[in-house]
Amino acid sequence: MTELLAPAKLNLALVVGPKRTDGKHELATVLQRIALADTVRLEPAEELEVRGFPDDTLVRRALELAATHAGGEPNWRATIEKQIPVASGLGGGSSDAAAALRLANDALGGALSSDELHGIAAELGADVPYFLTAGPQLGEGDGTELTPLDLPQDYWVVLVVPSAERKHSTAAVYEAFDARDGAEGFEQRRAELARALVLGDLAAMPPNDLARSPLARELIDQGAFRADVTGAGPAVYGLFAEESLAVAASAALATRGETWMTTSGW
Repeated sequence: MTELLAPAKLNLALVVGPKRTDGKHELATVLQRIALADTVRLEPAEELEVRGFPDDTLVRRALELAATHAGGEPNWRATIEKQIPVASGLGGGSSDAAAALRLANDALGGALSSDELHGIAAELGADVPYFLTAGPQLGEGDGTELTPLDLPQDYWVVLVVPSAERKHSTAAVYEAFDARDGAEGFEQRRAELARALVLGDLAAMPPNDLARSPLARELIDQGAFRADVTGAGPAVYGLFAEESLAVAASAALATRGETWMTTSGW
């Protein structure tokens, strides 16, 4: 194995609670892959090199940590082919890092256990462990405590990254959340999410606690049965039961920013 697809993710729900003693926030989030994906390749090299994405830090760090845990040197060349928009809330960097970890472990002959890989991934970022799993997952705690979910997968996804909105740092988004006492009512929202999950009803899940966008309303008006911001944004998604509605919505919102039409992923 020398190449892997690194899929984007959606936060189909993101319920945020109070700050924990470790400085992170308590979360309950529903993570879902979509078919939009980067590609990560790994090959032997004299020293560690990452090509294709000059701003990368996570893939490099993932390869360094994998080698260190296995008692070796990161003598690899990684090449990243980006398709996932950067700094959008779609988890591209985290997915690339998880793909690099899997490729490195394969190159190391499987020297790292699943628990070791999860530990390295959690050190890299809260979303990275998710990309080592399969299927939709409920992320709890700081987002790294994962439980598999059985959710509908038969829908089309329209993504919009609005051209008029700049990306805020995740730290700034959480600071604004704390400033408005966003954690109030966390347990009630978490219970609402739990009820929706029991029913498998994506439309009934509570909205994103961290970010909102008027584009979500526009996607609903275009026929989406659920629409929201993913992660800390700014990407907005709409879920459509019919391909024709997704095609029309993607065309209708094309002037609002970059748009993609894709499907739920593996």
